Amino acid sequence: MQLKEIIRSIEAIAPLPLQESYDNSGLLFGQPDTIINGALITLDVTEPIIDEAISLGYNLIIAHHPLIFKPLKKINGNNEVEKCLIKAIQNNIALYAAHTNLDNTVNGVNAILCQKLGIQNLAILSPIQGNLIKLVVFVPESYAEKVRTAMFTAGAGYIGKYDSCSFNVSGNGTFRALEGANPFVGKSGEIHKEAEIRIETILPAWLESGILSAVKQVHPYEEIAWDSYPLNNSMAIAGSGMTGYFTKPVSESLLIQLLKEKLNTPSIRCSPFTGREINKLAVCGGSGNFLIQDAIRSGADAFVTGELKYHDYFLAEGRILLIEAGHYETEQFTKELLYQIVKEKFPTFALQISKISTNPVNYL
Repeated sequence: MQLKEIIRSIEAIAPLPLQESYDNSGLLFGQPDTIINGALITLDVTEPIIDEAISLGYNLIIAHHPLIFKPLKKINGNNEVEKCLIKAIQNNIALYAAHTNLDNTVNGVNAILCQKLGIQNLAILSPIQGNLIKLVVFVPESYAEKVRTAMFTAGAGYIGKYDSCSFNVSGNGTFRALEGANPFVGKSGEIHKEAEIRIETILPAWLESGILSAVKQVHPYEEIAWDSYPLNNSMAIAGSGMTGYFTKPVSESLLIQLLKEKLNTPSIRCSPFTGREINKLAVCGGSGNFLIQDAIRSGADAFVTGELKYHDYFLAEGRILLIEAGHYETEQFTKELLYQIVKEKFPTFALQISKISTNPVNYL
């Protein structure tokens, strides 16, 4: 199997355009056409992880955290990142990372964390804005259904919990085929009027080229008239953090015990108890202190994230229970998620979750 096939399966769930501007997700080392004989899944890339891949005979490591995060000016083996990169290169082990793009997708890191905690009715806490476009295609009436179907099948037309969304207007298109043209209707050199449908639909910007390709496969015209417009609408299927509800409200102390059990951690830090039961929960795997105000505005009773700073706790002000559960602990299920994504697409492919914990934090 080629590396690009595995990458395509991951990025179908977590498109690279969803990553934050500071991030470095994607293929860090390797060639897309490389034949992959097995992949090891991990949260972090460390030397023991690379040794594990070597012992398995695998030539791909899929990680959540990118090994190369800051720019490298030299690769001399003077730090852990350089040592790992040298060892991977020497052993022809490709490195791929799905980081904030996997954080920011509706079926990503926060969704599986909510699943483990028994949270339902999930919604993105802070939806992304500016990544949507409106696509308009003009098509003869008799081909409108084919074109709409092609657009929807390729990923257009999703608004919240609805799909196949479009707006259609009837009108007349005019054109004159010039010398060398091969018009579907009308005659060369003569102005032609054709009854057409203006189809409008919405889609993530990164799907535009693929959807246009799908349209061209079924559209009868030699030259297709289409427009696209950037939108400021937020995306219900992408963004930071997630909210959801317990089937029955739980006490604050019971929530802490639940987190200890499900995250397998002996220690939880939190702000002072508010005295209220927890019904709505907000979560953000990893570092989520930037979402505290969003969690409060959402009406969440508690906000669980991996890391908080000292002064972040003052922001609670009795309005919400802030819980710091550990960066590794809140992201540990990402390994399972990546395994599910790849295994579902390629059930017979050699794939294994690393048996090595890369958590750098010890509890004494």
